Amino acid sequence: MRVVKEANERKNEILDAAERLFVTKGFDRTSTGDILSEVGIARGTLYYHFQSKEEILDAVIERMIRQMLAGAKGLAKQKELPVLQRLTLMIRALQIRDDRGDALLEQIHKPQNALMHQKIQERLLSQMNPLLTALIEEGMAEGICHTDYPAEVAEMTFLYANTAFDTLVVQSEAEKRRKMMAFIYNLERLLEMEQGSMLETVLPLFQDEAPS
Repeated sequence: MRVVKEANERKNEILDAAERLFVTKGFDRTSTGDILSEVGIARGTLYYHFQSKEEILDAVIERMIRQMLAGAKGLAKQKELPVLQRLTLMIRALQIRDDRGDALLEQIHKPQNALMHQKIQERLLSQMNPLLTALIEEGMAEGICHTDYPAEVAEMTFLYANTAFDTLVVQSEAEKRRKMMAFIYNLERLLEMEQGSMLETVLPLFQDEAPS
């Protein structure tokens, strides 16, 4: 007997299967037929939810980003934490810290998944930048920092941190510490802060295994 499932349940099944295939075979090497076989549905059912493989990819990415941003958005609202702590913790919240996430990121970084990686970076930047900009502006209102270009500083901060603190890059402890110090040093300069003024607040957040 044919099993009829709720639309959202079926849609998530398709996304789960597509995500597995995209990260193991690569987006270009995965066909809609592969997805159909993985889920065990007819082509018409697939096209009821998604019009193309590209649309499925967009949905996989959007779902992944929603999960990654959930923690960052929650941190932005924790007004009891100093603004610079929230800014740093938000960036760290985007680092996936479980085995499944690490395996997914490892696949996304492969050349055959370049499109998927690019789309994730673009979507994360577009949604994180307003959050980081708001925190910088909050710091400016408190007199902690100053810049004529808060949105641009937010973008540079995100892009640098996302690359320098990539969990898949093999680095020695000395290399990690140097990048942490460079991050703090350059952010202080961008925000016209006294050199070393962020160390006490921000450095411990990088040294901890998880945000507290």
